[in-house]
Amino acid sequence: MKLITVCLTLLFLLSGCDNKPNFAELCESNSEICNEFEKDSWCKRERIMVGFANLDQKLQASGLHQFNQLVAYENYEKCMVHASKIEHIKLKQKQTMRVNNAIKAKVRIAEISKATEKSEHPHLLYYHWSRYINEESLAKFLAQEGTDALENPQSQFNLATYYTKIDPKKTLSLLYRSLELYEEDEVINPEIFQSISTIFVEKKSTKQVYIWLRVLRLYSPENEEVTEQSLNNYLKGYKLNKELLDKVAVSTLDKIEAGTFKSPKV
Repeated sequence: MKLITVCLTLLFLLSGCDNKPNFAELCESNSEICNEFEKDSWCKRERIMVGFANLDQKLQASGLHQFNQLVAYENYEKCMVHASKIEHIKLKQKQTMRVNNAIKAKVRIAEISKATEKSEHPHLLYYHWSRYINEESLAKFLAQEGTDALENPQSQFNLATYYTKIDPKKTLSLLYRSLELYEEDEVINPEIFQSISTIFVEKKSTKQVYIWLRVLRLYSPENEEVTEQSLNNYLKGYKLNKELLDKVAVSTLDKIEAGTFKSPKV
């Protein structure tokens, strides 16, 4: 979930960013957005994401923008909760302020969730099922399977997540389809790579496991779960050809980033 939420927020912030004001400009003309939370040195990135999500919804209300608001507020709340646990010996008021900011974010999540309960947007349908176990939302989401409404990377990934424990073969196909739908230079959800590698772990396909973990490492070098050391240990443990598999991984990621990736047969 952590990777998913981070990537989603990055996705909506980077899409169309050439037409967006910077955060300082946003605050000049939308003070109510920037003054929602008390300022803090922590969670600046998450707070900026909330600001831009709210601006998008203010300028053009839509289900997609409401979904982006929910994800942004979730990330901010999580960051503030973590920050509030840090003891300030001399500045106890900071801890109280961070708790208050986290509470404000939680309230906004509840408000937007309530307002979108009846939304037909696929992202919001899946959100209400994954967060609140709303079976009606799930039924509506699954009813859109095979339609243009779900022909986008995020919806294909959401479908794959749903089918993970039901149909591994279909799950893998959906994950490949998700990657296939990314356009050139679009921000990719790295959890897709991790999910694919997990399926190959279950299949005991050691080469494919390494390839997709290497793709993940190449795309998200900051990922703490997949390090160079862990990849090297995996290579040695299974006596794999590093040079060959690295070439395959680089080529695969190049195609995905260029929007030319084609789903292999499952």
